[in-house]
Amino acid sequence: MGGGEMKYVQEAFDSNWIAPLGPNVDGFERELCAAVGAKHVAALSSGTAAIHLSLILLGVRPGDSVIGTSFTFSATVNPIAYLGATPVLVDSEPGTWNMDPELLEEAIIGLRSPSSATSFAKLQRSEKASEGREGLKSEGQGKMPKAIIVAHLYGMPARMKEIMEVADRYGIPVVEDAAEALGSEYMGRRVGCNSKFGILSFNGNKIITTSGGGALISDDAALIERARFLATQARDPAPHYQHSEIGYNYRMSNVVAGVGRGQLEVLDLRVRQHREINAWYRELLKDVPGVTFQSEPSPDFYSNFWLTCIVIDPAVAGTDREKLRLAFEEANIESRPLWKPMHLQPVFAACPAYVNGTSEKLFENGLCLPSGSNIDEEGRRRIAEVIRKVFKV
Repeated sequence: MGGGEMKYVQEAFDSNWIAPLGPNVDGFERELCAAVGAKHVAALSSGTAAIHLSLILLGVRPGDSVIGTSFTFSATVNPIAYLGATPVLVDSEPGTWNMDPELLEEAIIGLRSPSSATSFAKLQRSEKASEGREGLKSEGQGKMPKAIIVAHLYGMPARMKEIMEVADRYGIPVVEDAAEALGSEYMGRRVGCNSKFGILSFNGNKIITTSGGGALISDDAALIERARFLATQARDPAPHYQHSEIGYNYRMSNVVAGVGRGQLEVLDLRVRQHREINAWYRELLKDVPGVTFQSEPSPDFYSNFWLTCIVIDPAVAGTDREKLRLAFEEANIESRPLWKPMHLQPVFAACPAYVNGTSEKLFENGLCLPSGSNIDEEGRRRIAEVIRKVFKV
């Protein structure tokens, strides 16, 4: 916590405004707009809810297809399934670890005209995957995908210029999953503001938190107003409770929004702290062969480095990812493998996946290092001790 949260929470208690919506929600939305450079924001119960609503607003229906990043957390892709649509998974490019713009275009071509797709040989191969592709041919293929969901992985901006060029060429709206990337920038603009919709998360592990919560951002006022309506059980404007369509209980509470307002006051500080931790790791590991970092490809990319992530080449480093992870665990320090790609997840095994091997190699050899903004000198000492022992430096 940054210290200012209780001021806003106390205001909610003093005014007896505890239920969903209220002055803190209104204030949080205004202040979030200013923080990210968005024109309109709907504060919601989670980032997943924001993705779900964005797809509803884009008209996704059963039988449609939606292209999504494969190398991400499942919450990026789950809402596609909520709507009965088919996720089409696209692999990463090695520079940012985010969606590969060239594979994205191949996926679009493959959906429109399977016979002309150059990369059907690159589709994941399994019996379930083959069955899934047959189903897509009858339901989704020959049609344009309804949306593209791009994740900014671990805070690193995706190649939005190239991705938007592909999307605009085919007239497909883009949703930016910036759940891990609040405070990151691409070409001078904060991520989430480079497309039709942006998604933010304030889950307990994010760079700022409301304990649980999220937001949908857009420059389209009407769409955000529609999102607020759907997120409040789609209640019609009547003196009694009347509903003409299905709604959702997705709005943020006034208390939670108060925590968010206090957290926004320290957003820039948190970004600096995470970037300082990333720089500390780079200095610590600079002389260790076979270790590479997720890095900003050019000055166009500014990452919040929500997590500092490395890849270990066992042939060069003389050790591997799992040995380092277990050494951390033995010292009661948490680290985790990089995301297991969605095209390798059992629940999405039947989905078409345009893969190039990048995310599979990252998953096999990559590790998320301890990256909390509250790591003190003693914590750094303990981390460094494990790293020096494993890499013998």
